[in-house]
Amino acid sequence: MTSVAYLGPEGTFTHEAARRWAAHRGVVADEPRPLASVGAVYEAVAAGTHDFGIVAIESTVEGYVVPSLDAIVEARDVVAIDETVLDISFDALVRPDHGTLTEVSAHPHGLAQCQEFVSRTGLQAVPATSNAAACRDAAPHQVALGPSICADLYGLEVHESAVQDYQGARTRFFTLAHRDRALEIARSQGPAPEGWRTVLAITPTVTGPGVLARITAAFAQCGVNMSSVITRPIKARDGWYVFVLTVDAAPWEPGLRAVLTALLAARDGVKTLGVLPTRAEIEHSPSHQHLPRGSAVHSDPEDVLGAALVWGDGE
Repeated sequence: MTSVAYLGPEGTFTHEAARRWAAHRGVVADEPRPLASVGAVYEAVAAGTHDFGIVAIESTVEGYVVPSLDAIVEARDVVAIDETVLDISFDALVRPDHGTLTEVSAHPHGLAQCQEFVSRTGLQAVPATSNAAACRDAAPHQVALGPSICADLYGLEVHESAVQDYQGARTRFFTLAHRDRALEIARSQGPAPEGWRTVLAITPTVTGPGVLARITAAFAQCGVNMSSVITRPIKARDGWYVFVLTVDAAPWEPGLRAVLTALLAARDGVKTLGVLPTRAEIEHSPSHQHLPRGSAVHSDPEDVLGAALVWGDGE
């Protein structure tokens, strides 16, 4: 039987993602095993004590989950081979014997996604290691924010349903495997119907003006689309950064292979963090309604452009 590890305890969104991924991919697995930390999930996969690991990587509300992102950047023997996306909804849960409610507890990302509820109730926010841990450990004076499954798992009552700020919020979860198995797993899946996406860590060893422009130009010259770029600091090195890029190609395809060869020739440090089948529902061109509030577009009148761009009237 295949074994799957995830950040516990039972009842987290990551637990649900682990179950959903195994069912979707037809993986015959034991019940996913909860571990105490994101680091423990990576260590279990690297050591071979579990075949796969599931970790949250990005929220459509709060962005990247930094501990998970930093862990995969630093992991020598672990790579992402798939992903699962969940719609995220939070219930406000309380113990049946609760008294006066003075605190609300959840993972920091959960608290951030339910700010309106926290503000409206005036409860003091108390971070927890996970949303499920907040539900499991709820005290009589606390409201716990978590998935609806936690009510049954931990004997809680629903105080309010669907208290998240944004309806339709989603979280992506990476499926992790040992690096030695990544190519074998990808090939066993056959051609990805929607193509492949690769997540890369690129670390320039020669810095100066135009470094990022040089890196991005390499992808454009080889016809490889870049859909995301973020930076993470190199630990204990002030002013040095790793660029984490997501591109629409697989490392073994000619275009991306040419880019990687060029980056290596330029003495950049290059590492593949994940090779994932592209999801059919990914939107490559956001509509105007999804732009940050106050953004300008070419068709806006001059007063709107001036307010958004702070460029004055040309005088």
